[in-house]
This record gives sequence, C-alpha cells and structure tokens, in this order.
Amino acid sequence: QVQLVESGGGLVQAGGSLRLSCAASGRTFNSYAMGWFRQAPGEEREFVAAISWSGGNIKYADSVKGRFTISRDNAKNTVYLQMNSLKPEDTALYYCAADLIFRTVVVVKGGSYDYWGQGTQVTVSS
Repeated sequence: QVQLVESGGGLVQAGGSLRLSCAASGRTFNSYAMGWFRQAPGEEREFVAAISWSGGNIKYADSVKGRFTISRDNAKNTVYLQMNSLKPEDTALYYCAADLIFRTVVVVKGGSYDYWGQGTQVTVSS
C-alpha cells in the first residue's frame, strides 16, 4: 500500500514557475518509479513526466520538454515537478502516481501505475 499526497499547485501568470511536490508513504520509496500526469477539464488524463526508482531513467511528454523537470529525493520520500515557462495550456489537475512493478525503464501509460494521489490544481493565466 502506498499513499501519495501532492502539494504546490496554485495560480500563476504565463511565463511563471511552480514546483509540485508529492510525498509518499507506505512501501519503501526507493523501490518504485514515480510519474506525473495531468487532466484538464473535458480532456483525457495525459502523461507529463516519469522517473525511475534510482532517478537514472527519466521521460517527459513532448509538450513539457525543456520546461519541466522531474526529480526525486529518496531520503525524503518525495518526488518533485519543477515547472518553468508555464503556459495557459498547462492548466490542469496534476496527479502523481506510483508504479510498483520493478522495471528498468519508466512507463508513460497511466494504466501501469498502481497508486494515485488526489491531485493538485495548477492554473496558468494569460
């Protein structure tokens, strides 16, 4: 069992930055990969970024490459999403998720993740 709690969302102007955090508890944090997903109103959930248990394998959606950075601190049981140069189209509810299957690569399909947080809202004004 894993519990995930996101924080750090808010309202920001276009071009601004936010850092999301996701605190995990339960199973040993450094044994599983973590991902960030987002869902805008009326849209399907989409992959944003993922990081392997060691931090050595990272993937980003094309829409956020060069602007967002995923990282993790295994000592703090926390994964982060640094979001820079935010755009109005980044407005969404952001979720973190845990993939408990031990893999050598990270996955982008939401269905592969086993536990999800409740989400944190990010709103970018133009």
